[in-house]
Amino acid sequence: MSRTDEFQELRPLLFSIAYRILGSVSEAEDAVQETWLRYEASPAEIRSAKAFLSAAVTRISIDVLRSARVRREEYVGPWFPEPLLTDPYEDPERSAELADSVSMAALLLLERLSPLERAVFVLREVFDFGFLEVASAVGRSEAACRQLAVRARRHMAEGRPRFDADRKEREELASRFFDALREGDVLGLQDLLAADVSMVGDGGGKAPQLARAVVGAQNVARLLASVFPRMARIDVTFEPHELNGQPGAIFRDRDGRVLHTMALDVLDGRIQAIRTVINPDKLGHVGPVADAWAVHRAFRLRTDPR
Repeated sequence: MSRTDEFQELRPLLFSIAYRILGSVSEAEDAVQETWLRYEASPAEIRSAKAFLSAAVTRISIDVLRSARVRREEYVGPWFPEPLLTDPYEDPERSAELADSVSMAALLLLERLSPLERAVFVLREVFDFGFLEVASAVGRSEAACRQLAVRARRHMAEGRPRFDADRKEREELASRFFDALREGDVLGLQDLLAADVSMVGDGGGKAPQLARAVVGAQNVARLLASVFPRMARIDVTFEPHELNGQPGAIFRDRDGRVLHTMALDVLDGRIQAIRTVINPDKLGHVGPVADAWAVHRAFRLRTDPR
């Protein structure tokens, strides 16, 4: 098998490792491309393509994350990962674990870890790499990696997200939610929300966003039921779509351009959190991006012509 064939076979795994470390589709794609360049240029005989490539993409991702963390500390408003439409890596025996590990909630929890802890956790706990492989990938001893893994597991366990295991039930609840949203049904929405549900948006200062999180079933239901029917009047539409392994939707303007995404966390038969990503810099991989400010102005004119 040629190096090109080996790389293409492992590309889904490499992207999935990089995305979980970085929380960014664009940065993960760049890390995978840089990994290929290093692989292609390496003069050494490589015994294991998987070991070489996974180590390379991990080290590249760690370096990128270290610089990205500085930018995220200066980010305007809440920072969310770039929405992921489809995880290219599949393992039928661990599909539920993989879906949970790529959720918005899990990725936000990973933000609490140091870059090294995050990389070790992703390789060991998500992809089941042996400690020898992990040590080789991050350039640390096995003993050091075991310590990093213990610390990472402890941090993650403190707030580890849980989701309804039954995918069908989760999808049915999401379908009822989006039906109620279309109809502006306050009571219907409220019945599907957890009492302490929160709704938060990520605009990054580059798009209209909520000034603060909206908390509580009644408050969130009233906001959604009041806003979306009015958005529909200016031809904003949405299509349900799985995002980061959880139920969600992609919202579009009248020309079909992406306005924002909405992801739902579902547990115990209720929606626990609603997260929207409207920062245009995070939506380019989803499709052509709408001018959110222009949509906002049209919304204001339609609802308050004064």
